[in-house]
Amino acid sequence: MAKLWQKDYRLLKEIGEFTSGEDSMLDNELVEADVLSNIAHVEMLNSISMLSAKEAAELKKGLKEILKLHKEGNFKIHCSEEDVHTAIENYLTKKYGDVGQKIHVGRSRNDQVISDLRIYSKAKLLLLGEPLLDLIETLLKFAEKSKDVPMVGYTHSRKAMPSSVGLWAGAFVESLVDDLRLLRTAYILNNRSPLGSAASYGVDLEINRELLRELLGFEKIQNNLLYVNNSRGKIESIILFALTQVMLDLAKLSEDIILFTREEFGYFTLPNEVLLGSSIMPQKKNPDVLEQIRARYVQVESGLFMVLNILKGLPSGYNGDLQLTKEPLIRGFKITELSLKVMDIIISKLKINESNLIKGFSKEVFAADEATRLAKGEFSSRVKSANKGGKNK
Repeated sequence: MAKLWQKDYRLLKEIGEFTSGEDSMLDNELVEADVLSNIAHVEMLNSISMLSAKEAAELKKGLKEILKLHKEGNFKIHCSEEDVHTAIENYLTKKYGDVGQKIHVGRSRNDQVISDLRIYSKAKLLLLGEPLLDLIETLLKFAEKSKDVPMVGYTHSRKAMPSSVGLWAGAFVESLVDDLRLLRTAYILNNRSPLGSAASYGVDLEINRELLRELLGFEKIQNNLLYVNNSRGKIESIILFALTQVMLDLAKLSEDIILFTREEFGYFTLPNEVLLGSSIMPQKKNPDVLEQIRARYVQVESGLFMVLNILKGLPSGYNGDLQLTKEPLIRGFKITELSLKVMDIIISKLKINESNLIKGFSKEVFAADEATRLAKGEFSSRVKSANKGGKNK
């Protein structure tokens, strides 16, 4: 299988595998995005007479075949092809001869992969909204039904003041709504068409960037051709930052539930179907799922810092380092989406033990309230005394 960038492939096998990295596997996630980008590009090339109507029709037919094969699990990207762009071009070239190679006219793999990642991220950000909103709704219902259930409030991991289960759950509702706003901001910044920038400096063709934007449903064109490539990784880091905030909330929620379902507390009870047993202790019911959510935050966060550290100090224009920003983004989306769905199940089945919550209260929990009451009484007494003295005068 030919690589786009080196038709006479004489590199050592190890060098090829090293430079390709995991692209042949990761790019399975980008097949649909690449097909859509290619269909738009074919339409655009036809509009500027770089492809005939017959050639455009053939290529679009072939691209739709690839999409069908992909959905059936029958379109494979081989290691020797390196990435999705080569795999698709090879398929079209094998089927239509030289016409298949024309699909690369006016483009670089640079703006192709950026376009794919933008399309992929648009869809993923929109899809992520559903499990996030589901969890917000579940937590909101949980908070509403438990708003009058007393619960000790903690600071420094010590008993502090009276609170309620509703206040505890509602805090996560409000935080997740903020996360939703962050994801929306990431979506807006991602929703710009990079096509037409090629390898960072455009091409000597009348590329209709506006048509490409319109066909692919981007809100705007990313104007500066060099910034298109400079923004690769930057946009991914913005998305990963938003995902990290979601996972941070889920990690904190996981830790709270793990703590408050311990035998010493017993404030809540986890459903048996989300608990795992021990290989040696038959009595154990372990919150492995919550522990993994807590740990998976670190996976997403590490992806964010990986991307930021790759970008640090890079010169303008494309650099091979940027290839390694793809995997953290794809992994971040997968982890966050699954974690949200799992947490929604847990909250929907979490049992409140009101009697244990009441037992958690001790006299010192009311110390601040009592001090405030006494202060109010002292203040009221002084006011009355001052008013009385004023009248005597």
